[in-house]
Amino acid sequence: MSNTTALSVNLNKIALIRNSREGDYPSIVKHAQICLDAGAEGITVHPRPDQRHIRPADVFDLAKLVAPIQGIEFNVEGNPFAGPQEGYPGFMQLIEQTRPDQATLVPDSDDQLTSDHGFDLTKTGDKLKPIIDQLHAWDCRVSLFMDPDVEQIKLAKAIGADRIELYTGPYAAAYRQRSDDLDNLFEQYYRAGEAAAELGLGLNAGHDLDLDNLGRFRQVPNLLEVSIGHALTVDSIAMGMSEAVKRYHHICQN
Repeated sequence: MSNTTALSVNLNKIALIRNSREGDYPSIVKHAQICLDAGAEGITVHPRPDQRHIRPADVFDLAKLVAPIQGIEFNVEGNPFAGPQEGYPGFMQLIEQTRPDQATLVPDSDDQLTSDHGFDLTKTGDKLKPIIDQLHAWDCRVSLFMDPDVEQIKLAKAIGADRIELYTGPYAAAYRQRSDDLDNLFEQYYRAGEAAAELGLGLNAGHDLDLDNLGRFRQVPNLLEVSIGHALTVDSIAMGMSEAVKRYHHICQN
């Protein structure tokens, strides 16, 4: 197990609240600063073409905020095949213009409620490889959103990914339900972490991780980063965002 795991706070839900009214309240940039001041090592956003939460302008604003801060990373998630639409320049165009530290590629459709599965690289690997090469040319680390499938993880390495982000939705659901299958499911994630390490892939994780289930998931070997947004935002309502970030960060560091 890695000694510490970086916490990257996903600000999508802050943007969702902002978008329910006109104007810039709550401010995405101000809340990003709150997270960084409380100890977060990174900021994550997932701008979708329908702009339901994070908008392209937010990506530019956050890139400007994070760029001069040593040791802080900006992670932009999205479907690399999402092209231009009204008000949305296209995922790859947005990455080219903002140059985040990490681009996390996710196989979600435009009308999908939230990310709910990893790539099947037997189908999309050939299409993703030139995209990964282009992202590397822009000095972006590339992470692929993946299920805990060792054979798929091998394919991620073969097409040039730097990291994988394990989709943790099934783990979180099993943990919440105290499922009898939780131990077996966790073992799949554990083996996926070992496989990634053996292949020389960095390991990230995200989706429905919270204050209850994060501690156990931290036992997965070589876990470098978690991105957490929904649960952290909900906890922020009860305890304030700074305190919520500190509590998640404490779990990531201990």
